[in-house]
Amino acid sequence: MNDGRSVLLAVGGGIAAYKSAFLCSRLVQCGYEVRVAMTHSASEFIGASTLAALSGKPVAREVFNTDRHPLGPHIELAEDVDLMVVAPATANLMAKFACGVADDLISNLFLQVTSPVLIAPAMSSAMWQKPSVQRNVTQLSEDGCHFVGPETGWLSCRVSGEGRMSEPEDILAAAEELLNR
Repeated sequence: MNDGRSVLLAVGGGIAAYKSAFLCSRLVQCGYEVRVAMTHSASEFIGASTLAALSGKPVAREVFNTDRHPLGPHIELAEDVDLMVVAPATANLMAKFACGVADDLISNLFLQVTSPVLIAPAMSSAMWQKPSVQRNVTQLSEDGCHFVGPETGWLSCRVSGEGRMSEPEDILAAAEELLNR
C-alpha cells in the first residue's frame, strides 16, 4: 500500500477522459490518495460524480471555490501532492503549461505544484504532429515534465494514427515509477 502518498489527477477535455475514470480507480486501489480536478471541457466527456465516487473526494472544477477550499483549490489541492498526472492532456493544456498561462484551475495547479508532473497527451494525429504542439512538448520536457504516450492506434476521429492516450495501466506504471524514485 502507498498510504500517505497523494496523486493529483487533472482531467482535460478530450474523449480520452473516459480512461481517466479507470486510472483514478486503479490509483485508489493501489493505496494512493487521489485528488481530482477537471476542466470544464472534461465535463462534456465524463461526469464529476463518477470521479468523485471513484476517488472518494469532491472533484474541483473552479478556480475560485472558497466554500470548499478557503485558500483556493489551486493552493489546497497542490499542497503536499507527490505527483500530478494530467490525463488526458490536450493540446490546449500543454500550450498553457509551456507558456505559463494560468486561466483555469488545471493551468493554475500546474504552476502551483512542486511535485513531478506526468503528462499523458491525447489528440488527433494532425494536432499531435503540428510544429507548435511539438515545440510545447519539447519545452515541457526541458522544464522537467515527464510524458507517457501518446500511442498509435484507433482515434475518435475514425482513423488510426499517433495521438491516442496511453492505456490507464501504462499511465499507472509510469506514475508509480516516478513515485518510487
